[in-house]
Amino acid sequence: MKRPLAVFLPFAVCVCLLSGCWSKKELTDLAFVIAVGLDKTEDGKYLASFQVVNPGNVAGAVQRGGGAAGVPVSIYTSTGDSLVEASRKASEKVSRLLYYAHTNLVVVGEEVAREGMDGVFDALERNQQFRTTARLVIARGHSAKDTLSVLTPIDKISANKIIKTLEFSELAWGQTMNADVWWAIRSLASPGRNPVVTGVVIEGNPKEGKRQKNVQSSVPDARVTLKGLALFKHARLIGWADGPTARGIMWVLDRIHQTNLTIPWGGKREAIGYRIVRAKTNVEADVKNGQPSILVHIKAEGDISEARVPINLADTGVLFRLEKQFERGVKQEVAKAIETAQRERTDVFGFGEAVHRADPRLWKKIEKEWHDRYFPELDVTVTADLYIRRTGLRNRPYIEE
Repeated sequence: MKRPLAVFLPFAVCVCLLSGCWSKKELTDLAFVIAVGLDKTEDGKYLASFQVVNPGNVAGAVQRGGGAAGVPVSIYTSTGDSLVEASRKASEKVSRLLYYAHTNLVVVGEEVAREGMDGVFDALERNQQFRTTARLVIARGHSAKDTLSVLTPIDKISANKIIKTLEFSELAWGQTMNADVWWAIRSLASPGRNPVVTGVVIEGNPKEGKRQKNVQSSVPDARVTLKGLALFKHARLIGWADGPTARGIMWVLDRIHQTNLTIPWGGKREAIGYRIVRAKTNVEADVKNGQPSILVHIKAEGDISEARVPINLADTGVLFRLEKQFERGVKQEVAKAIETAQRERTDVFGFGEAVHRADPRLWKKIEKEWHDRYFPELDVTVTADLYIRRTGLRNRPYIEE
């Protein structure tokens, strides 16, 4: 009698502890939100745009004339005084429950970013379904709704196109950053750093980009491309950095993986190309007599990618002069980036964190005035060591003297 009871009792306890399926959600009742766009209406309310996948038009759809049988995504919009209210009100338009566990992209309109992102980040981080690993971009020149509405020809889901472009652009070019929501939140939480976020623009006609024919043409009427880095200060967008200045920021942040530099040579502009294959940046702070200073040291190596002037790449003296010229180019980009950030009074490099590590007591005294008083006057020394590892299959270009 005791043995059957001993066997039955653990099973009875387990049954009592199991929660069952009280919180189940059927797939047919869920609308998978892949991307969220945030704008402001004329009366100051939030305009939330939800990019929802149409499953039947993404997987197994019959190809017709170069495009899918139907539009792969649908855009639903809703307004509210807060993001949560806008999300709840969307239930009036969507026949399913909005599900954010697969949201991979957040597009914030420029107006929302300039007013402040505190409330946006608070709502996103508190949502139990939302993952802070979602990528974050700023819609530049157009609304977030228009950005998400453009259909893309290669990637059926336009949000995936933006995400992949962020990844590969940072790896190959280095003027944009593949940042997520958690990166921005951590940067805002640190008194010694402000976030930078990549901007996205629409090239072409946004209205035509919403139509199915945009993916049925070899030259789409509208494309979503990356452009520049948004500079933030205390959760507010205050300016933009483009081109070499944006890459200078990436150099300091140690986010350069590969890129290409060109320098003048022999009286010709952009004559010699240099492809960087690996790079490392170290940032250190030094405090003397209560005054902090920063040392930025960049070390990189790469190959000669092209030579458009007569030059003997077998000559070690020539290679040495090329390395010095490339080093000057990198230091100029970094110096321009630091000058821009100091003018905007926003430490996007994390120099304040370096000062905190070097002298916690001093940082406690200057923390509150760091961005407006100390950072704009901060002494920053930039050094660079660039090495040419390979010159390619030819030491002498086809171009002759």
